[in-house]
Amino acid sequence: MKVLFVCTGNICRSPTAEGVLRHYIEKHGLHDIIEVDSAGIHNFHIGEAPDSRSQRIAKKRGVSLAALRARKIEAADYEFFDLILAMDQSHLDYLKQQAPSNKTSHLHLFLNFAGKEHSLEVPDPYYGDDGDFEYVYDLIDRGVQALIKKVSLPVGHEL
Repeated sequence: MKVLFVCTGNICRSPTAEGVLRHYIEKHGLHDIIEVDSAGIHNFHIGEAPDSRSQRIAKKRGVSLAALRARKIEAADYEFFDLILAMDQSHLDYLKQQAPSNKTSHLHLFLNFAGKEHSLEVPDPYYGDDGDFEYVYDLIDRGVQALIKKVSLPVGHEL
């Protein structure tokens, strides 16, 4: 299963989700089951590392985002990834407009697809404080755990 997380500029939400999923893939030996990447719908930050606040919060939880670099979603991504997960409705709308008509069935809101949260969107913490980044990290972590269980976790395996 190839998963792509998408947010606005690929410096806060989607790289956090990528980093958290990579952490669980490594921790539970899921390399043969899940591949992950992230992208933004805009080119504001191409080549930049994730926001320092995202990195700091993730590092406190044992997850490194340091090697990740922002990129914009490309046409080839719609073909390559089995599942493209948007952080909010505006991202999903953009993805549906850009995707080939035969590739829209694998586009979803991340938390809605994971089936874990009452809120279907992951709010953008960019203009917030550390508390907002902590909240977003926790939301993403729970969503990623639910996603793993939904798409690939072997029976009897606990996270």
